[in-house]
Parts: sequence; C-alpha cells; structure tokens
Amino acid sequence: MADPQAPTRSDPTPYDAVLLLSFGGPEKAEDVLPFLQNVTRGRGIPDERLKEVGEHYYQFGGRSPINDQNRELLAALRASFAEAGLDLPIYWGNRNWTPYLTDTVREMVADGVRRAVVVVTSAYPSYSGCRQYRENLADVTEAVPGAPHFDKLRHYANHPGFVGPFVEATLKALEGLPEDAAIAYVTHSIPTTMNATSGPTGGGYVAWHEDVAAQISAEVERRTGRARRTDLVYCSRSGPPQVPWLEPDVNDHLEALTADGASGAAVVPIGFVSDHMEVIYDLDTEAAATAAKLGLPMARAATPGVHPDFVAMLRDLVIERAAAERGEQPDRPCGGLIGPGWDNCRPDCCPAPRRPSTPSTTPTTASMNEEPA
Repeated sequence: MADPQAPTRSDPTPYDAVLLLSFGGPEKAEDVLPFLQNVTRGRGIPDERLKEVGEHYYQFGGRSPINDQNRELLAALRASFAEAGLDLPIYWGNRNWTPYLTDTVREMVADGVRRAVVVVTSAYPSYSGCRQYRENLADVTEAVPGAPHFDKLRHYANHPGFVGPFVEATLKALEGLPEDAAIAYVTHSIPTTMNATSGPTGGGYVAWHEDVAAQISAEVERRTGRARRTDLVYCSRSGPPQVPWLEPDVNDHLEALTADGASGAAVVPIGFVSDHMEVIYDLDTEAAATAAKLGLPMARAATPGVHPDFVAMLRDLVIERAAAERGEQPDRPCGGLIGPGWDNCRPDCCPAPRRPSTPSTTPTTASMNEEPA
C-alpha cells in the first residue's frame, strides 16, 4: 500500500531550474582578505581594518562554515526533489566568493536554462537580506547575455518548516538548563534606519523576528507548561558608533539577565538558517565566554541547517511558486500574525541605506555580515 504521507510528483512549470543564492565565505586563510575586499568593495575601508575583522575567520583556520553548509543544503534539496519527483536541476551561486553568481548564471545559460526560481539563504525582509540579492540578480541579468528570468521565493521565516525546527532546538537547549531559564532570541543587528525601511510598509525586519519569536515561545510554553522570560536581542553590530543600530547586544543582555537574577539562558539564533560565522563566533565563542564569566548557564539552540522539515519547506515553496506563476491559487502555509510573504517585492521595498558622505573605516552590516538576516 502506498504511504499517504509520501511526496507526490509535482509540476515545476514554468521553471526549468532552481538557483540557491547565498553570501559566500572564505575556505582557507589566504582567501580571507580577498573575500573581505570583495564584500566591502567601493566602501573605502582600509585593508588594516579588514585584517582585524579577518581575525574572526583566522580563529577557525580561515574557513567560513557557510560554503560547506550550502553544499550540505544543496545535496539535501536534490535528494528531496528526487524523492518528490520534482525534476529540476539546482544550481548554486554566491555574492562574494566562489562559486560566484555570475559564473553560475553563465553555466545556466550554457545549459539552456530560461527561467529559474531562486532560493535565498535569508529568511527575513531587509535591504541586506532581500533587496540586495534582487539587485545582484538584476545586475547579473544585465551582464550575462541570455541570462534566465529569475523569480525569488517569498520570505519564509514564519513558515512552519522554519519555526518548527527552532521549537525543537529550543526545547533541547532548555533541557540542560534550570527549569525557569530565560530564552534570548538572537538575530543580526542592523542600523535602525534599515529596519525602518524594511518590508513594504517599514519595520518589517523587527516585526517578522518578533512574530517568529512569539510563535516559538507559545509552542514551547504549551509543551513545557511553563511561561518564561523571552527577549529579542542582537549580535554582530558593526559600523560607526554614532549610527544607531538595533539593541540590545546579546552580551549586554546576558549581563542584564544575570543582574536580574536569571538562572540560565537558552540562546536561539532565529535570524540564521544555519551556523554561519555570526553563530559560531558571536554566540558560540563571544557570548559563551560572557556567560561563563558571569556564571550564567547558557545553551545555544541549533539552527535549521538541513533539518528535514526545513528542506521540505524549501522544496514545497518552489512548488508553491510554480503553481502561482501558472495562475493557480496554491496553499501558502505560515504561522503568526503577519501572514505569508509576498511573491513580488514592490519597487520601493527595503531601499538601500544611505551611506556616509565620507568613506567609513568601519564596515556596515549590509556589507560585512556573512549571511544577512
């Protein structure tokens, strides 16, 4: 008898390929400075400052985890597509390191790809997490003759396939902590002005994170029977000190929790799809050291990575978008209060942040975060 839960063959029309689009990262020590130069090109940031930032990578042998994570995700998506009978090749391109987006698009052209749906490894609306990728796609479409038409998937942070793995990971992190431990939801900080213009009506970056955090908290409370303190906090702040960024920083928050008598903290990186440098350095290294210094028990929840529900979600979003492009009305799963993300961004959505009139010696998040949230 056929398994009623088994995936069924799906129609990918009008698409003939999928593009996995990500930020990229260095893979050896010699790559670090050239990578950072790519990321900050045109910003006037001196190499001395970039070498300081590069110390984060050198602590891990100069190798970012992001490319290996994308290779794992690529393999998992291909397996999931095959299981579902979804006959689409999947390509992978990066903004700032090999495989470069332009080279990947040239490969797609050579293979005869005419229209592709784009999976971006960023779940939330913001300039650096959405519009900048759309600008990259527009630039490469203009630069590469015969480039395919690209459609980007909707934002998926409030999809059950993203929220569910975080619920599981949060419960697991809480297992090793005191019963009344607090939860700190962490994402990448951005300038407050960038948040103010994120999404079609502004404030979308924070609003989406708050909505996701509320969903996780409600389910954790339902399963544990315990209400606990929850906060949305930030990591990886950069940029000139006079420019306001979203706060509080996760390290400052851990100090505040300790001062308030908290018994422990589960740190849940809801802003990231996998363990990027912000997670393994800012949380597993810096925040863990802060917690240890304070004597505050801390556990970090896992990111979705290649969790089966997350992989299946991305596959289903491809199927959903294909159906929508055929003029159908597909089901659009989501939780929380915001509703499903939009297929097509308005021209004025998430505009680029205004940059200082003089070159900055300090990188900004739109240029420096390994994977924009």
